[in-house]
Order: sequence, then C-alpha cells, then structure tokens
Amino acid sequence: MMKTTFKLKTMLRAAVIASLAVPLMSTMPAVGQTSSSCAPRDQVVKRLAERYGESRQSIGIGQRGMVMETFASADTGSWTITVTNPSGVTCLVASGQSYEMLAEALPNTDSDV
Repeated sequence: MMKTTFKLKTMLRAAVIASLAVPLMSTMPAVGQTSSSCAPRDQVVKRLAERYGESRQSIGIGQRGMVMETFASADTGSWTITVTNPSGVTCLVASGQSYEMLAEALPNTDSDV
C-alpha cells in the first residue's frame, strides 16, 4: 500500500510539472539570452546522456516554435524536461526520479455504456 501511494504521488508530481512546462515556455529567456540552466541544445543533450544516462523519450511543439522534450534513463529512472527556443538554446524546466513509460488507452467516453 505504501509503495502504491509513493508511486501515485510521484506520478502526480510528474504530471503537474509537465503541465507547467507549456506556460513556462512563454517566460523563457529571449532569443540570445541564457541563464545558468540554459545552454546550446547539443551541449545539454550530451550532458544528459553522459552524466545521467538519459535519452529523449518524448517531444512536443509549443507556442512560438518552442520545443519541449522529455529525457529519461530506463536504468536509473531519472528524468529531465527541457524547452528549446528557435535559436537552439535549451533550458532545463524540471527533473526528478521514478520515470515510467506509460501507454494508457483513452478512457471510454461512450455515454451508452
């Protein structure tokens, strides 16, 4: 029971953080600006692979050409959400542990059932 509760809390936390990624895209540094959590995409991807064993698991296009990606490691369960602006600067949005790949079916919306 305790393990299920921990797993549920972890999944809920990941869902909340992921849902925040889109609004955060609009507050990212302007093109050409960087912060301590931003760098050219190739450097970020290389560091995530070398240091954490993470590879890209998902991708999505946001407002103003921003690209959101999720990187994760099947071995350690670590994960990172990044956002890349059109100029190629990638910023870290969130990271954590206990990543799980899910392939859930859509809920039944048939009102006859």
